[in-house]
Amino acid sequence: MAERSEVETWFLDHGLPYFVAEERASARAGLRPRRLATLVLVLLVLAGGAGLAAYLSETYAAGPALWLSVGGLALLWYAVTALRARPIVVFALSRTLGSLRYVAPMASRALPLLLVFVTFLFVNAEAWQMTSNLPFGLLWSTVLLMFGLAVAFLLVRLPEEVDRVDDEVDDAFVVRTCAGTPLEEASRRVADDPSVDPQAHAEVTGFERWNLILVLLVIQSVQVLLLSLTVFVFFMLFGSLVMQEKTQLAWSGLDTVSALPHLTSVSVSLTKVSLFLASFSGFYFTVSAVTDDTYRRQFFSVVESQLERAVGMRAVYLATRAHD
Repeated sequence: MAERSEVETWFLDHGLPYFVAEERASARAGLRPRRLATLVLVLLVLAGGAGLAAYLSETYAAGPALWLSVGGLALLWYAVTALRARPIVVFALSRTLGSLRYVAPMASRALPLLLVFVTFLFVNAEAWQMTSNLPFGLLWSTVLLMFGLAVAFLLVRLPEEVDRVDDEVDDAFVVRTCAGTPLEEASRRVADDPSVDPQAHAEVTGFERWNLILVLLVIQSVQVLLLSLTVFVFFMLFGSLVMQEKTQLAWSGLDTVSALPHLTSVSVSLTKVSLFLASFSGFYFTVSAVTDDTYRRQFFSVVESQLERAVGMRAVYLATRAHD
């Protein structure tokens, strides 16, 4: 077997810190009541600050949006530091951003049908009236709600993917998934030894299970954000070309069309409706990428191979240590 330190370094480099016993212990320490009490206190202070800022600016709808945004960043910071999730975030981001050359071909398959569907909402007076009359703080809360629903949907479906993969572990599976890793030779020995059953070490539970789910969640979320950003840019460009001022006034129900600073051809109403439809597209795409077979083959396959390799590596690692 490869040296334990070499394998654990591989786990850390590939976003699997909870596969290492020391990292799991540190994460458990971060979930102790005393540590969590500090986090709750910080969130309460942020809530008070967001409420005060909204009161002073007299834009009360901005309070929840501001607290959700800053609170989300605070939770992310706590996860990266106290819960030892930094390798998860770094690997997931590098894995996704390193595959940007695949994003354009994938987007070219998904975007046409998506844009045909969403464009009907864009050229709709009711959509313009609704978004134009929303305070920006409330609109941002709606965008965060869409993102939260997408994350909640993934948290429901991704565990099913983990369960499906660890049920497929056998001798051929571990040899295939461990190829090119520090456990390549060990996987062959495990497969050739009739007394060792990889399936006995295949079930992923506890922190390790959540590690896999979080890696998949971050990768999938970044893909969705990139697609949503593409939709937002498209509608901003499309709207600035075809949506004349008279049309915007008629559809939004406003008396005047306010332009963004330094962007006289882009109105506030256009920005709001583009932002809303981009967030809606992101949620729609999240559901389709996991449930629809066509989208699934194009988008979820990017993360499926990572999941299989992690499960196979873990099974060989545990099986080898148990028989040493």
